[in-house]
Amino acid sequence: MKTALILNGPNLNLLGTREPQVYGSQTLADVQALCERACQTHGFTLDFRQSNHEGTLVDWLHEAGQLHAKGQLAGVILNAGAYTHTSVALHDAIKGTGITLIELHISNVHAREAFRHHSYISPAAKAVMAGFGVNGYALAVAGLAGMQA
Repeated sequence: MKTALILNGPNLNLLGTREPQVYGSQTLADVQALCERACQTHGFTLDFRQSNHEGTLVDWLHEAGQLHAKGQLAGVILNAGAYTHTSVALHDAIKGTGITLIELHISNVHAREAFRHHSYISPAAKAVMAGFGVNGYALAVAGLAGMQA
């Protein structure tokens, strides 16, 4: 059984209390439970993580590259939060590992502030999911499953 690695960046630990009008009222624990159900449906093992630290996310992407090389990784779903708009390091880690990665955003970043319209992640991602709320995670898992065929 392959692993779906779901990585969450800065401030995602505040889901449920941070700007609920933008991000909804579900917590990160709720999102993890949603992802667990989606992974069970699609035959994946879930590895779900969150960090507020860019270097930790880079290290986890390197780890994903090792799993990918062993044939144990279905892919990565990354909600990089604000690092989406600032991190060349995440972009380079994705490209350098050769992993299949779906970039995910809870909100429609293109309908928000102008600085959120640019992503350093998108050019290295296989697909981008935005604006479906936390349900986007389940949709991204389904998309990852479709990429396995």
